[in-house]
Amino acid sequence: MNWIEYWNGAPPLYVNARHKLLHGRQVARDIVSVLPDPDAAVMDYGCGEALAADEVAAACGSLILADAADTVRAGLESRFSGHATVSVLSPDEVADLAGHSLDLIVINSLLQYLDRPASAALLATAHDKLKPTGRLVVADVVPPDVSPVADAAALLAFAARGGFLLAALGGLARTALSDYGRLRKQLGFTTYAEDEFLTLLDHAGFEGERRHPNFGHNQARMCFVARPRLAPGEA
Repeated sequence: MNWIEYWNGAPPLYVNARHKLLHGRQVARDIVSVLPDPDAAVMDYGCGEALAADEVAAACGSLILADAADTVRAGLESRFSGHATVSVLSPDEVADLAGHSLDLIVINSLLQYLDRPASAALLATAHDKLKPTGRLVVADVVPPDVSPVADAAALLAFAARGGFLLAALGGLARTALSDYGRLRKQLGFTTYAEDEFLTLLDHAGFEGERRHPNFGHNQARMCFVARPRLAPGEA
């Protein structure tokens, strides 16, 4: 099993319905917080279930939800069928988008599941699809010194604030014994030091910087904001 196969299996990612709801709302608020304007053309790449994507769609001009997992896309297509400003795309369909057509691309909590060449290729695609004035936000990037124990502590703190602490304790125990726990040990997470990730953005043609806060509840992970680097003579 690889990570895409895992997500295709619709795994029980959340400890209960309240966790699922609060996480979705938090990510939606985070995306809305970086929207450049109400008419922006936005893509959430690696969006997962995008539980509160309707809130994002209401705050921007158009929203593309892109994910590699077939079952995830099927669920999104069912939810947003007929929605005038939301479209659901596969990675191949993203590659076919017109160049320089998007104002904002968000990649949240994805790169830990990709190897370095795949991440570099994704950033190159983002550079191609963004307008020269566009913005890329890459969130939830895992630094090398953040362990599963730190991730668990961040979840428990989020659960305590959100009122699902007992469920989170049980969920952590289940996760440790699940395919997710086994895959994390087998495949690992791809991690980046801050300087290393800024270099990766630079090689993809971006000028980037660390952003605080990170998206979501885990502030031990990192968020970056980047813009396409202007060619000589461009303003």
